[in-house]
Amino acid sequence: MRFLETIIQQIPRPDGEARSAARARLEQLTMPYWALGRLMDLAEELAGMTGQMPPNVGRKTIVTMAADHGVTAQGVSGYPREVTVQMVHNIVNGGASINALARLAGAMVVVVDIGVAGDLSDLAEKGQIISKKIANGTQDMTQGPAMSREEALRAIEAGIEIAQELGATTDIFGTGEMGIGNTTPSSALVSIYGRIPVSEVTGRGTGIDDGQLANKIAMIEKAIQINAPDMTDPLDILSKVGGFEIGGIAGLILGAAAQRKPILVDGFISTAGALIAAHIEPLTKNFMIASHRSMEIGHRIALDCLGKKPLLDLDLRLGEGTGAALAMPFVEAAVRILTEVATFAEASVSKAGT
Repeated sequence: MRFLETIIQQIPRPDGEARSAARARLEQLTMPYWALGRLMDLAEELAGMTGQMPPNVGRKTIVTMAADHGVTAQGVSGYPREVTVQMVHNIVNGGASINALARLAGAMVVVVDIGVAGDLSDLAEKGQIISKKIANGTQDMTQGPAMSREEALRAIEAGIEIAQELGATTDIFGTGEMGIGNTTPSSALVSIYGRIPVSEVTGRGTGIDDGQLANKIAMIEKAIQINAPDMTDPLDILSKVGGFEIGGIAGLILGAAAQRKPILVDGFISTAGALIAAHIEPLTKNFMIASHRSMEIGHRIALDCLGKKPLLDLDLRLGEGTGAALAMPFVEAAVRILTEVATFAEASVSKAGT
């Protein structure tokens, strides 16, 4: 716990001076007042996050946390968990959706094996992925805790370590994940934190039918009832009904915030990880940017719990970090507005005449 506690103590508040400087410039740009709306809000927020005026966002890294889930034994997903290993190889080979969109955004993709139920040591040895494997997937949370408390802490600390390892070459992070069955623990987490019935936060994930959805809801309800997670203890909640990649994402957010690095939160699973981070240290919310709102019905609720309004709403339901990658050009656009649009004085334009 000492490592986690040290990181928590390092998480700062937004830099008021940099934020004020950004706002002062934005208010003088050659356009009607705040005419570019939320892009201008974002530019101001980025200055506060980074403590820089102008903020740097050029070096982009998407971290895709990969892990498996024991609860898939209960038929909660339309795909077998072997797909997780196969998709890690696909990402490494550059053929996944996240690769295409990251190339567009000019972002690096880093895959982390934090709990895949398969041998990926060959990829780790070649430096194609980072191995932080805790176990070969979680336990079946309908039969008991998904992981031990120690494993939950290790997952979070692994995410922090990744943020530290990549921080020197990263200005802005994006979260991502790969793990068959991971909408199931995410739904459990959002139900608990939102204090909302499981049926109102649980979606179809990989495209399951009505019967499979009813079973999925029943399995999540059973897991929550059996494990009785402590609402006041994020580690307990994560250990009882979470996932290794969810804990890793929470740690990545904590580690990024401690370095004043903005972090684009991807979809439903990433937002579940963000909820864990926010309940460990509420100041982390100041460094989160909600990239999009997905098709998963619980994602809107999760975003509401964080008090975040997404940049995009494109009916995505993939994960991997794809929404974060799509939002990265909007972050860069916000900075360019701040830095490249002339003020009235610089352009010798009469403010009264606009």
